[in-house]
Amino acid sequence: MNSITDIKGTFRLHNGVRMPYFGLGVYLSEDGQEVINAVKWSLETGYRHIDTASVYDNEKGVGAGIRESDVPREDIFVVSKVWNSDQGFEKTLNAFDQSLDRLGLDYLDLYLVHWPVSGKYKDTWKAIEYLYEQKRVRAIGVSNFMQHHLEDLLNTAKIVPMVNQMEFHPYLVQQDLLDFCVARNIQYEAWSPMMQGRIFGIDTFNELAAKYNKTSAQIVLRWNLQKGVITIPKSSKRDRIVANSEIFDFELSPEDVANLDSLDKSQRFGPDPNNFDF
Repeated sequence: MNSITDIKGTFRLHNGVRMPYFGLGVYLSEDGQEVINAVKWSLETGYRHIDTASVYDNEKGVGAGIRESDVPREDIFVVSKVWNSDQGFEKTLNAFDQSLDRLGLDYLDLYLVHWPVSGKYKDTWKAIEYLYEQKRVRAIGVSNFMQHHLEDLLNTAKIVPMVNQMEFHPYLVQQDLLDFCVARNIQYEAWSPMMQGRIFGIDTFNELAAKYNKTSAQIVLRWNLQKGVITIPKSSKRDRIVANSEIFDFELSPEDVANLDSLDKSQRFGPDPNNFDF
């Protein structure tokens, strides 16, 4: 079982790289001062993991926030993703260079295939394997890959993805997929852990928040970590960035973890990896 100690704690990926299990997501954070501040405030608070993507259109600001912070680059785990229109072997290599250029960095800690674009993701993965072999990225993975996508990829992959970043929250646990990834040493990671704000209207969360003297957001983030799932809550507000990180002074009981698991309805709030058209 993974040990959850503090904001700088890590889970070990199958290649030995330590990935901080708690980070800042910057989806919808505006490039420029908004995302620069979010990155600086999170690093100041103790976060050591920043997750962006080329399609977020804020890599420049993320890089500026990293440079303006007092935290050395080698202590920060920086993640980006190749977008769908950039998939394929050569295009992925080019997209990676452009992401690095916008970030102003000379390597990434993790690079992900953003969505399983049919007919392209295998060539995209070959390019990402090449980048890994060239030591331009410390770990590689995928996002939004269902079990059949992973099985298809593993038929030809030289390297098993180290991470699978998925929509994950109590209404969409996908325990079978989680178990499949665990069995293959693919680290599971959550996006949209708060169900786009919907957790705040759910009685179970309000009851647990009262029981543990925490917020509903802190309850769900703690549940993520206790499920062995890396989590990257998004915020551009300083007080929320700080509050999201205050989850290391309590532990949910096994009964309460099971209670949250039981809310599962296989309900998505984001796009379906089996049926997307972008």
